[in-house]
Amino acid sequence: MHTFLHGAAEWDVACPQRPSRVPGLGMAGFRVRELDALRMVPHPAVTLVLEFGAGSPVLDCAGRQQRGSLVAGPGLGSGGAVRARGVNVECVQVRLSPVIARAVLGASPADLDGAVVSLGDLWGREASRIRERLGEVSSWQDRFALTDALLARRHEAGPPVDPEVAWAWHRIVVSRGLIRVDGLAAEVGWSRKRLWSRFRSQLGLPPKRAVKLVRFDHAAHRLVAGEHAARVAADTGYADQSHLHRDVMAFTGVTPATVAGEPFLVVDDIAWPSLGTTDMPHRSR
Repeated sequence: MHTFLHGAAEWDVACPQRPSRVPGLGMAGFRVRELDALRMVPHPAVTLVLEFGAGSPVLDCAGRQQRGSLVAGPGLGSGGAVRARGVNVECVQVRLSPVIARAVLGASPADLDGAVVSLGDLWGREASRIRERLGEVSSWQDRFALTDALLARRHEAGPPVDPEVAWAWHRIVVSRGLIRVDGLAAEVGWSRKRLWSRFRSQLGLPPKRAVKLVRFDHAAHRLVAGEHAARVAADTGYADQSHLHRDVMAFTGVTPATVAGEPFLVVDDIAWPSLGTTDMPHRSR
Protein backbone atom coordinates (compact mmCIF):
# COMPACT_ATOMS: atom_id res chain seq x y z
CA MET A 1 0.00 0.00 0.00
CA HIS A 2 1.33 3.42 -0.99
CA THR A 3 0.17 6.85 0.12
CA PHE A 4 -0.36 9.54 -2.48
CA LEU A 5 -0.44 13.11 -1.20
CA HIS A 6 -1.68 15.98 -3.31
CA GLY A 7 -2.28 19.20 -1.44
CA ALA A 8 -4.58 18.37 1.46
CA ALA A 9 -5.79 15.17 -0.23
CA GLU A 10 -4.48 11.78 0.89
CA TRP A 11 -5.08 8.59 -1.08
CA ASP A 12 -4.09 5.02 -0.24
CA VAL A 13 -3.06 3.24 -3.42
CA ALA A 14 -2.53 -0.52 -3.82
CA CYS A 15 -1.00 -2.39 -6.77
CA PRO A 16 -1.25 -6.08 -7.69
CA GLN A 17 1.81 -8.17 -6.89
CA ARG A 18 1.24 -10.22 -10.04
CA PRO A 19 0.28 -9.15 -13.56
CA SER A 20 -3.17 -9.98 -14.85
CA ARG A 21 -3.64 -13.21 -16.73
CA VAL A 22 -5.36 -11.14 -19.44
CA PRO A 23 -3.03 -9.11 -21.69
CA GLY A 24 -4.29 -5.55 -21.93
CA LEU A 25 -5.77 -5.43 -18.41
CA GLY A 26 -4.35 -3.44 -15.51
CA MET A 27 -5.67 -2.82 -12.00
CA ALA A 28 -5.10 -0.57 -9.01
CA GLY A 29 -6.88 -0.18 -5.70
CA PHE A 30 -7.85 3.16 -4.17
CA ARG A 31 -9.02 4.23 -0.74
CA VAL A 32 -9.73 7.98 -0.65
CA ARG A 33 -11.10 9.66 2.44
CA GLU A 34 -12.26 12.73 0.58
CA LEU A 35 -12.35 12.93 -3.20
CA ASP A 36 -13.09 16.52 -4.08
CA ALA A 37 -13.92 17.43 -7.70
CA LEU A 38 -11.13 15.39 -9.31
CA ARG A 39 -10.85 16.28 -12.98
CA MET A 40 -11.05 13.17 -15.17
CA VAL A 41 -8.34 13.40 -17.82
CA PRO A 42 -9.02 11.47 -21.06
CA HIS A 43 -7.18 8.16 -21.29
CA PRO A 44 -6.87 5.68 -24.20
CA ALA A 45 -8.48 2.82 -22.30
CA VAL A 46 -11.89 1.69 -21.14
CA THR A 47 -12.23 2.36 -17.41
CA LEU A 48 -14.07 -0.02 -15.11
CA VAL A 49 -14.61 1.12 -11.51
CA LEU A 50 -15.67 -1.54 -9.00
CA GLU A 51 -16.63 0.13 -5.71
CA PHE A 52 -17.30 -1.81 -2.54
CA GLY A 53 -16.82 0.44 0.50
CA ALA A 54 -19.11 2.35 2.81
CA GLY A 55 -18.83 5.43 0.62
CA SER A 56 -19.63 5.74 -3.05
CA PRO A 57 -17.87 7.56 -5.89
CA VAL A 58 -19.94 10.07 -7.83
CA LEU A 59 -19.15 11.14 -11.38
CA ASP A 60 -20.54 14.49 -12.49
CA CYS A 61 -20.80 14.50 -16.27
CA ALA A 62 -22.65 17.07 -18.40
CA GLY A 63 -25.20 17.81 -15.68
CA ARG A 64 -25.79 14.14 -14.89
CA GLN A 65 -24.57 12.13 -11.93
CA GLN A 66 -23.43 8.52 -12.00
CA ARG A 67 -22.96 6.75 -8.65
CA GLY A 68 -21.37 3.47 -7.70
CA SER A 69 -19.63 0.99 -9.98
CA LEU A 70 -19.38 2.16 -13.56
CA VAL A 71 -17.87 1.76 -17.01
CA ALA A 72 -16.50 4.60 -19.13
CA GLY A 73 -15.36 4.51 -22.73
CA PRO A 74 -11.94 5.64 -23.99
CA GLY A 75 -11.43 9.39 -23.89
CA LEU A 76 -13.90 10.08 -21.10
CA GLY A 77 -13.52 13.62 -19.80
CA SER A 78 -12.69 15.43 -23.03
CA GLY A 79 -13.08 19.14 -22.53
CA GLY A 80 -12.55 18.85 -18.76
CA ALA A 81 -16.26 18.57 -18.01
CA VAL A 82 -16.21 15.33 -15.99
CA ARG A 83 -15.39 15.40 -12.26
CA ALA A 84 -15.23 12.64 -9.66
CA ARG A 85 -16.04 13.15 -5.98
CA GLY A 86 -17.00 11.21 -2.90
CA VAL A 87 -16.22 10.48 0.75
CA ASN A 88 -14.62 7.27 2.04
CA VAL A 89 -14.35 5.86 -1.47
CA GLU A 90 -12.93 2.34 -1.86
CA CYS A 91 -12.68 0.78 -5.28
CA VAL A 92 -10.73 -1.38 -7.68
CA GLN A 93 -10.11 0.57 -10.86
CA VAL A 94 -9.49 -1.47 -14.00
CA ARG A 95 -8.04 -0.18 -17.25
CA LEU A 96 -8.99 -2.27 -20.26
CA SER A 97 -7.35 -1.99 -23.64
CA PRO A 98 -10.17 -1.27 -26.13
CA VAL A 99 -9.05 -4.45 -27.92
CA ILE A 100 -10.20 -6.67 -25.02
CA ALA A 101 -12.99 -4.46 -23.67
CA ARG A 102 -15.76 -5.94 -25.84
CA ALA A 103 -15.05 -9.47 -24.61
CA VAL A 104 -14.72 -8.46 -20.95
CA LEU A 105 -17.73 -6.16 -20.84
CA GLY A 106 -20.03 -8.18 -23.06
CA ALA A 107 -20.65 -5.02 -25.08
CA SER A 108 -18.62 -2.95 -27.52
CA PRO A 109 -17.02 0.26 -26.22
CA ALA A 110 -18.92 1.89 -29.09
CA ASP A 111 -22.15 1.10 -27.22
CA LEU A 112 -20.98 3.40 -24.45
CA ASP A 113 -20.92 6.24 -26.99
CA GLY A 114 -18.35 8.19 -24.97
CA ALA A 115 -20.60 8.17 -21.91
CA VAL A 116 -20.51 6.68 -18.42
CA VAL A 117 -22.69 3.62 -17.84
CA SER A 118 -23.70 2.03 -14.56
CA LEU A 119 -22.18 -1.43 -14.25
CA GLY A 120 -25.56 -2.64 -13.00
CA ASP A 121 -27.16 -1.57 -16.28
CA LEU A 122 -24.51 -3.52 -18.17
CA TRP A 123 -24.09 -6.65 -16.02
CA GLY A 124 -27.32 -6.81 -14.03
CA ARG A 125 -27.12 -8.78 -10.79
CA GLU A 126 -23.51 -9.77 -11.43
CA ALA A 127 -22.51 -6.19 -10.60
CA SER A 128 -24.09 -6.51 -7.14
CA ARG A 129 -22.46 -9.88 -6.55
CA ILE A 130 -18.95 -8.63 -7.36
CA ARG A 131 -19.48 -5.65 -5.04
CA GLU A 132 -20.47 -7.96 -2.20
CA ARG A 133 -17.55 -10.31 -2.78
CA LEU A 134 -15.01 -7.46 -2.90
CA GLY A 135 -16.38 -6.18 0.41
CA GLU A 136 -16.11 -9.60 2.03
CA VAL A 137 -12.35 -10.07 1.47
CA SER A 138 -9.92 -8.22 3.70
CA SER A 139 -6.80 -7.70 1.56
CA TRP A 140 -6.15 -5.83 -1.65
CA GLN A 141 -4.28 -8.78 -3.16
CA ASP A 142 -7.32 -10.99 -2.61
CA ARG A 143 -9.50 -8.32 -4.24
CA PHE A 144 -7.18 -8.17 -7.24
CA ALA A 145 -7.18 -11.96 -7.55
CA LEU A 146 -10.97 -12.08 -7.35
CA THR A 147 -11.36 -9.32 -9.93
CA ASP A 148 -8.81 -10.86 -12.28
CA ALA A 149 -10.48 -14.26 -12.14
CA LEU A 150 -13.87 -12.74 -12.92
CA LEU A 151 -12.63 -10.64 -15.82
CA ALA A 152 -10.52 -13.50 -17.21
CA ARG A 153 -13.61 -15.74 -17.35
CA ARG A 154 -15.56 -13.05 -19.14
CA HIS A 155 -12.69 -12.43 -21.55
CA GLU A 156 -12.43 -16.11 -22.46
CA ALA A 157 -16.17 -16.33 -23.13
CA GLY A 158 -16.54 -13.02 -24.97
CA PRO A 159 -16.14 -12.25 -28.67
CA PRO A 160 -12.70 -11.03 -29.82
CA VAL A 161 -12.24 -8.07 -32.12
CA ASP A 162 -11.05 -8.65 -35.67
CA PRO A 163 -7.28 -9.33 -35.82
CA GLU A 164 -6.96 -6.52 -38.34
CA VAL A 165 -8.56 -4.07 -35.90
CA ALA A 166 -6.30 -5.28 -33.07
CA TRP A 167 -3.26 -4.82 -35.31
CA ALA A 168 -4.27 -1.27 -36.24
CA TRP A 169 -4.72 -0.36 -32.56
CA HIS A 170 -1.37 -1.93 -31.71
CA ARG A 171 0.35 0.12 -34.44
CA ILE A 172 -1.20 3.33 -33.09
CA VAL A 173 -0.10 2.53 -29.54
CA VAL A 174 3.49 1.46 -30.25
CA SER A 175 3.98 4.56 -32.40
CA ARG A 176 2.59 6.69 -29.54
CA GLY A 177 0.22 8.26 -32.00
CA LEU A 178 2.94 9.09 -34.53
CA ILE A 179 1.52 7.19 -37.48
CA ARG A 180 -0.40 8.18 -40.57
CA VAL A 181 -3.81 6.61 -40.25
CA ASP A 182 -4.25 6.47 -44.03
CA GLY A 183 -1.56 3.77 -44.15
CA LEU A 184 -3.22 1.46 -41.64
CA ALA A 185 -5.76 0.06 -44.07
CA ALA A 186 -3.03 -0.86 -46.53
CA GLU A 187 -1.05 -2.57 -43.77
CA VAL A 188 -3.94 -4.89 -42.88
CA GLY A 189 -5.10 -5.41 -46.47
CA TRP A 190 -8.53 -3.81 -46.05
CA SER A 191 -10.18 -0.86 -47.69
CA ARG A 192 -10.07 2.38 -45.72
CA LYS A 193 -13.87 2.38 -45.38
CA ARG A 194 -13.96 -1.16 -44.01
CA LEU A 195 -11.20 -0.58 -41.45
CA TRP A 196 -12.67 2.72 -40.26
CA SER A 197 -16.12 1.12 -39.84
CA ARG A 198 -14.87 -1.98 -37.99
CA PHE A 199 -12.43 0.03 -35.83
CA ARG A 200 -15.15 2.44 -34.72
CA SER A 201 -17.76 -0.22 -34.07
CA GLN A 202 -15.43 -2.57 -32.16
CA LEU A 203 -13.18 -0.15 -30.24
CA GLY A 204 -15.51 2.78 -29.70
CA LEU A 205 -13.64 5.56 -31.51
CA PRO A 206 -12.41 6.20 -35.06
CA PRO A 207 -8.71 5.72 -35.92
CA LYS A 208 -7.98 9.44 -36.23
CA ARG A 209 -9.42 10.10 -32.77
CA ALA A 210 -7.44 7.15 -31.39
CA VAL A 211 -4.21 8.59 -32.78
CA LYS A 212 -4.89 11.99 -31.20
CA LEU A 213 -5.83 10.44 -27.85
CA VAL A 214 -2.74 8.21 -27.66
CA ARG A 215 -0.47 11.09 -28.67
CA PHE A 216 -2.07 13.39 -26.09
CA ASP A 217 -1.74 10.77 -23.34
CA HIS A 218 1.96 10.34 -24.02
CA ALA A 219 2.53 14.10 -24.11
CA ALA A 220 0.55 14.67 -20.91
CA HIS A 221 2.62 12.15 -18.96
CA ARG A 222 5.82 13.80 -20.15
CA LEU A 223 4.47 17.12 -18.88
CA VAL A 224 3.75 15.47 -15.53
CA ALA A 225 7.36 14.23 -15.48
CA GLY A 226 8.48 17.86 -15.53
CA GLU A 227 9.55 18.23 -19.15
CA HIS A 228 9.21 21.62 -20.80
CA ALA A 229 6.19 22.02 -23.07
CA ALA A 230 8.32 23.06 -26.05
CA ARG A 231 10.43 19.88 -25.81
CA VAL A 232 7.33 17.73 -25.33
CA ALA A 233 5.69 19.28 -28.39
CA ALA A 234 8.79 18.71 -30.53
CA ASP A 235 9.21 15.08 -29.46
CA THR A 236 5.58 13.94 -29.58
CA GLY A 237 4.56 14.99 -33.09
CA TYR A 238 2.98 18.39 -32.56
CA ALA A 239 3.69 21.12 -35.09
CA ASP A 240 4.77 23.49 -32.32
CA GLN A 241 4.08 24.40 -28.70
CA SER A 242 0.88 26.23 -29.66
CA HIS A 243 -0.42 23.05 -31.31
CA LEU A 244 0.25 21.11 -28.08
CA HIS A 245 -1.47 23.85 -26.08
CA ARG A 246 -4.60 23.65 -28.26
CA ASP A 247 -4.75 19.87 -28.04
CA VAL A 248 -4.33 19.83 -24.27
CA MET A 249 -7.03 22.49 -23.91
CA ALA A 250 -9.37 20.50 -26.17
CA PHE A 251 -8.89 17.30 -24.16
CA THR A 252 -8.82 18.75 -20.65
CA GLY A 253 -10.10 22.35 -20.68
CA VAL A 254 -6.89 23.56 -18.97
CA THR A 255 -3.37 24.57 -19.98
CA PRO A 256 -0.35 22.23 -20.21
CA ALA A 257 1.05 23.82 -17.02
CA THR A 258 -2.11 22.90 -15.13
CA VAL A 259 -2.28 19.40 -16.61
CA ALA A 260 1.24 18.73 -15.30
CA GLY A 261 -0.16 18.81 -11.76
CA GLU A 262 -3.44 16.98 -12.26
CA PRO A 263 -3.84 14.25 -9.58
CA PHE A 264 -5.47 11.89 -12.11
CA LEU A 265 -2.15 11.86 -14.01
CA VAL A 266 0.33 12.39 -11.18
CA VAL A 267 -0.86 9.26 -9.34
CA ASP A 268 -0.16 7.07 -12.38
CA ASP A 269 3.48 6.39 -11.44
CA ILE A 270 2.21 4.84 -8.20
CA ALA A 271 -0.95 3.12 -9.42
CA TRP A 272 0.20 1.88 -12.84
CA PRO A 273 4.01 1.70 -12.62
CA SER A 274 4.48 -0.94 -15.32
CA LEU A 275 1.88 0.07 -17.90
CA GLY A 276 3.46 3.12 -19.52
CA THR A 277 0.92 5.23 -21.34
CA THR A 278 -1.51 2.55 -22.28
CA ASP A 279 -1.18 -0.82 -23.85
CA MET A 280 0.07 -4.38 -23.79
CA PRO A 281 0.55 -7.20 -26.30
CA HIS A 282 -2.08 -8.00 -28.93
CA ARG A 283 -2.66 -10.71 -31.48
CA SER A 284 -0.61 -10.46 -34.61
CA ARG A 285 -2.67 -10.33 -37.75
